[in-house]
Amino acid sequence: METKTKLSVRDMAYIAMFAVIMAVCSWISVPYVVPFTLQTFGVFLAVGVLGGKRGTLAVLIYILLGCVGLPVFAGFSGGIGIVLGSTGGYIVGFLVQALVMWAMERIPGNKTVVTIVSMVLGLLACYAFGTVWFVVVYAQKTGPVGFWTALGWCVFPYVIPDLVKMALALVLRKRLKAAIRLA
Repeated sequence: METKTKLSVRDMAYIAMFAVIMAVCSWISVPYVVPFTLQTFGVFLAVGVLGGKRGTLAVLIYILLGCVGLPVFAGFSGGIGIVLGSTGGYIVGFLVQALVMWAMERIPGNKTVVTIVSMVLGLLACYAFGTVWFVVVYAQKTGPVGFWTALGWCVFPYVIPDLVKMALALVLRKRLKAAIRLA
């Protein structure tokens, strides 16, 4: 079975568009007990709509744009210092999240169920990667912090908002896939 390895101009345009959507999502701060952005929503939507390969490329481009200093991260920030900081592991974790979602694309069965499971597992992978990163970097810069404390600061307040973002991405995914009709 031969697979298409080249990206068309249309694919590249959609990848760029979703990288921009992720940047815009990072700038939107929703007031809550702990304010949150829509970055994970952007990742869910990119991979859900574009598929694993194109969606993961969109996430990678988003991260690279931030690394070179463009203000695409939360709070209109950018630069390698953000990624190497204590919460930068969650940004890199978006790539891990996309890769997990991509890996699950080939699972047969009800595609909606597979997509939901891939989103949940991708989010858990992002949380795990980001939390381990946080613990290591925080310990180097400030002092040791317990894993459960890090989860309390960086994960638990965001679980419910992330599940809501996931549900919204699932609803929009179906409509956008129908409108875009990628090959």
